[in-house]
Amino acid sequence: MSDPTHIIPFLERIAKALERFHPPLFDPPSLAANDAYVWEAKSAHFAAIDQVNVLDLSLLQGIELQKSTLLANSLQFANGFAANNALLWGARGMGKSSLIKAIHKTVTEQGLPLKLIEIHREDIDSLPQCLQLIKECDERVILFCDDLSFEPNDASYKSLKAVLEGGLEGRPQNTLFYATSNRRHLMPRDMMENERSTAINPSEAVEEKISLSDRFGLWVGFHNCSQKTYLEMIDQYVGYYKLDIDKASLKSEAIEWSATRGSRSGRVAWQFIQDLAGRQKKRLGT
Repeated sequence: MSDPTHIIPFLERIAKALERFHPPLFDPPSLAANDAYVWEAKSAHFAAIDQVNVLDLSLLQGIELQKSTLLANSLQFANGFAANNALLWGARGMGKSSLIKAIHKTVTEQGLPLKLIEIHREDIDSLPQCLQLIKECDERVILFCDDLSFEPNDASYKSLKAVLEGGLEGRPQNTLFYATSNRRHLMPRDMMENERSTAINPSEAVEEKISLSDRFGLWVGFHNCSQKTYLEMIDQYVGYYKLDIDKASLKSEAIEWSATRGSRSGRVAWQFIQDLAGRQKKRLGT
């Protein structure tokens, strides 16, 4: 019987070639080391975030109903109970993404092991692969996409739609999806109107677009704030960071600041506080 060992190098070359076409499956990722991660689609791994840029929940003013609604949903999920995917939509700068991060911080401070993973808008089409990895983890995860919206000819919304509720397998039980958007329906109006004008059945084509938002069980709306609420935000920051300024000067400077920006919002209030703290040679820790 001839010695078959001479064909071993040949078989090894074949095996390596096959691996290049079909890479080995990823081992289940470990999310134990950190509370927050960013999904890196190109390398298909979760990059740990050592320090999250987050504000204390008490500093987010003018959104009390939004805070209580999202906190209750997140606590349900973190405790292993049923909860909804959430779409935070509405006015710019009113704390949508800040609220998600602050809620996560509040939940983990209560001793509940909840992970926050951010997925970038441009990586939404990799969402099924991301969820496939998360499904193998023991941890409960909030997957978070900031400023989510879709433009004409962007078909990645179909992947998101299927992941949220559709498909045979559905969303992994250990994952919630939270998204923020300035649009309630995630699609621009002209995109919907174009679908209506070119479709064989216009009503069904538009319904296909609108139904994406319907896949979120929880809608949390954010609206432009009044001057009163804006000043309350400023006061809260000043007290929390112990900034030294009299009330009359604070009010006049804060109003002037918002006038130069042409708007009032939580973001504008925070930017004013950063300027004020800088002028007082202070740093704002998060």
